Amino acid sequence: MSTLAATDLRFTVIIVNTLLAATAGSFAAWMLVWKLWGNPDPSMIANGMLAGLVAITAPCAFVSPRGAVAIGVVAGLLVVGGVVFVERVLKADDPVGAVAVHGFNGLWGMIALGLFADGTYGDGFNGVKGAVTDLFYGGGASQLWAQLIGVVVVVAWAFGVGYAFFRIQDALTPGGIRSTEADEIAGLDATEMGVLAYPDFSGSEA
Repeated sequence: MSTLAATDLRFTVIIVNTLLAATAGSFAAWMLVWKLWGNPDPSMIANGMLAGLVAITAPCAFVSPRGAVAIGVVAGLLVVGGVVFVERVLKADDPVGAVAVHGFNGLWGMIALGLFADGTYGDGFNGVKGAVTDLFYGGGASQLWAQLIGVVVVVAWAFGVGYAFFRIQDALTPGGIRSTEADEIAGLDATEMGVLAYPDFSGSEA
């Protein structure tokens, strides 16, 4: 439903749900990092907002405002945990938390649709009679299972194709695709892109 089309009045619910999820995600991330690290990290607060926006994208038309807030809160907490997991457990270089924001919370949003759809919208979608009603609203687990299947397909496709692409690229590139330690210290903005993203930073010289 994240399109520029406004073909029925449901788009007003989508707007409200989107705003609520973003606000709830930002607030939840703010409170969690303040509790964990003793200060309200602005970058994590911003990521909490983005996480809420990502998570509400799939279910935005199908959930109530209360459901949107719940989805946003989980997204805000999940993004903090996801950033810590990626950096400290996987040891992956993800300075902006993109995997946690878009990866983890994209999947959470798909699952959330299977939990929070309240049955007020979706009649006739994909040729299925009846609005989308999910687990928390007495609709059973059928939609949740459909969403979980979607999650598995997305993960298998994105990870599988991405892994194959980078392994092939690494094998075909002399010395591999990993930057040299000297380039990493100097900054990849200068050494690989040819421009200084941080001209005032003394380590940015090529």
